[in-house]
Amino acid sequence: MTLPLFFFYVFAAITVASAFMVISARNPVHAVLFLILAFVNAAGLFMLAGAEFLALLLIVVYVGAVAVLFLFIVMMLDVDFAELKSGLLSYAPVGMVVGGILFLELLLVAGSFVIAPDVVGAGGLPIDATVDNTRALGQVLYTRYVFLFQGAAAVLLVAMIGAIVLTLRHRPGIKRQSTAAQLGRVPSETVRNVKVKSGQGL
Repeated sequence: MTLPLFFFYVFAAITVASAFMVISARNPVHAVLFLILAFVNAAGLFMLAGAEFLALLLIVVYVGAVAVLFLFIVMMLDVDFAELKSGLLSYAPVGMVVGGILFLELLLVAGSFVIAPDVVGAGGLPIDATVDNTRALGQVLYTRYVFLFQGAAAVLLVAMIGAIVLTLRHRPGIKRQSTAAQLGRVPSETVRNVKVKSGQGL
């Protein structure tokens, strides 16, 4: 067994085990920590595959931002998880149907080399060994898949704006700054000249 193959089995085993612990952990903080462990080992698998940009992106974006944000939200908010799980059985039939579909898709992907051996490398692009991974990924995204890439960015932008609009609530009785009202004020509305006689001041 070669050294890269040994590390592949190590990273893959830890990734699968930590992913199972994410969905089986009772404590949500422990689930987030196992999720971070799964991300780190998945980054190791990307490094073994030669995709160092995706590996660093997984560490910086998902571990450094998303997972840590989840951890702080879980720790700071007083969420009653027992109440959230109380109605879980009502969604069990839908979850089983979706899980069955995903399981069939995974079986088709895993058995694709038997069903259609020619599909494995049909959609791949020729690899230029003189170009590093980050530059090659940028060239593919901004040439062949530029419209799909920009479309995905537009969908994420609309989703972000929609989330902000849905969660924004204007509560009455709260003083807010009005920039237009401040800029439209004239000196006669804000300044009052008072002539105080000598000896009658404060």
